[in-house]
Amino acid sequence: MTASNKFLTIHVSNVLVWLVLLATAGNVCAQPAGAKATAVKKSWTDIAYSVNSPSQKLDIYLPDSNVSNYPVIISIHGGAFMMGDKADAQVRPALAALHHGYAVVAINYRLSGESLFPANIIDVKAAIRFIKANAAAYNLNATKIALWGNSAGAYLAALAGVTANVASLDDPGSDNGGQSVRVQAVVDWYGPIDFLKMDAQLRATGYGLPTHNDGSSPESKLMGQPIILIPEKVKWANPETYISKDDPPFLIMHGEEDQLVPAQQSIVFSKKLSKVLGEKKVALHLLPATHHGGPEFETANNIQLVTDFLDKYLK
Repeated sequence: MTASNKFLTIHVSNVLVWLVLLATAGNVCAQPAGAKATAVKKSWTDIAYSVNSPSQKLDIYLPDSNVSNYPVIISIHGGAFMMGDKADAQVRPALAALHHGYAVVAINYRLSGESLFPANIIDVKAAIRFIKANAAAYNLNATKIALWGNSAGAYLAALAGVTANVASLDDPGSDNGGQSVRVQAVVDWYGPIDFLKMDAQLRATGYGLPTHNDGSSPESKLMGQPIILIPEKVKWANPETYISKDDPPFLIMHGEEDQLVPAQQSIVFSKKLSKVLGEKKVALHLLPATHHGGPEFETANNIQLVTDFLDKYLK
């Protein structure tokens, strides 16, 4: 096998892992292990939160209870920045929080095949603004909002959480521009943070294939060039660049044997957050013998950890 063919095989293998993870997610009706059947009082689907792309839509789910002004979880799906959907099974952990009195807003955003960075983070912020501007119409509390993402969605949740006042990663002149994009909490499930360090970390752990610096990697496709060639642009996209004392509390969870996004991404990020925000506002949970997602994250006990964290800051 030539060096180029070996390189292609490694990259294709990594993409196939992403595809398998999404394909095995099932459908939105499936429930997290140990969870009760999801009880939805009312829902709205495919609401446009902006007008620049058909991708800019969201779904709203309300709990089966009679409470006004529900605190809100914004669910941000993963999929290597190039696939996934707000209505696939990635939303089911967030839907489990309906039983804890949370409304769930699941959003789509422009994927890398449609628009390059920073379109996706601009979309997340546009969705936050839409929710705040229209909170009364949907019985939502505009002052109690958490972002909850997995994988690429966790990256977007983290980046939105630390860049509320970063003009270069926003478009406040668009719809609902008068609304703040500041949120009250972030839940980050195994999200990438520093793209340029993932390959070295994967080599150190031995759990995955170090192909993130490849020009065809999800991160390079998102940025529009091989990330190894554009370190300053990658720094612009790195949530660690923007950590400040004004940032919301973070709950970070990661599988210790993650074969796609090394756990060191979350370990380093949590340390940097803790240094600025204080240890009480940053919680890191590493799941032993766990890969990139999986049923370990969706147990009733793990969902309880998330809702306990959210209750602390949103109730």
